[in-house]
Amino acid sequence: MAKNLFIRGFRIDHAAPAYSESYLSKIPVLRHLDTFEFRKKVTFFVGENGTGKSTILEALAVSSGYNPEGGSKNFNFATSDTHSNLYRAMRVVKGIDRPRDVFFLRAESFYNLASNIDEIGDPLFLEQYGGRSLHEQSHGESFLSLMLHRFRGNGLYILDEPEAALSPSKLMTMLARMHELVNQHSQFIIATHSPMLMAYPNADIYVLAEGALKKTLYEDTEHYIVTRHFLEDPKKMLHYLLD
Repeated sequence: MAKNLFIRGFRIDHAAPAYSESYLSKIPVLRHLDTFEFRKKVTFFVGENGTGKSTILEALAVSSGYNPEGGSKNFNFATSDTHSNLYRAMRVVKGIDRPRDVFFLRAESFYNLASNIDEIGDPLFLEQYGGRSLHEQSHGESFLSLMLHRFRGNGLYILDEPEAALSPSKLMTMLARMHELVNQHSQFIIATHSPMLMAYPNADIYVLAEGALKKTLYEDTEHYIVTRHFLEDPKKMLHYLLD
């Protein structure tokens, strides 16, 4: 395990009732996943919907003390108790160092996070997010405000589909900001469908498919292959799809 990472890995106890007596035991990838080791400062989990990407990230975040709907350890709002119990069966292996900054971003509950920030109503607190209500910004602008203003470096950032609201140019801005934060001793764990994000250099990409979690080269991911084929000849691809 890499010693300079804030989270070095995790273990899943399949005998724990939280796992064995729930729907989690029916998710193929989880059924075959006992121990996982992080080795890079940026790790991507990719795969089809329903393969368990978000479930793993959510459990990592909750096990680390983050609010299940997003935010840092200081957030305790809850609009819907829908997170799984995987965190009860997961043991997170932490590194020697502790992060000075932490954040869990969930695209699906980001609206609730933005609302909670407004409800707190503290101008000094709002300054951490760019000094302007996230609801007064576009969805993409508010996502980037987190990256540019709230993320301070020396941090652990768990991001679930952060590309959801970002245009291609804003994704490139995100990549540049990620690189700044990585150089400031930060660790990113990201679930994504974006081939642009996955292109981040020297990252580990793990594909959840066929009941396994497989480390995969960027150029071998379905996301890269399908996107490349489409962009090389969109007319041919559309003809194949629509006729």
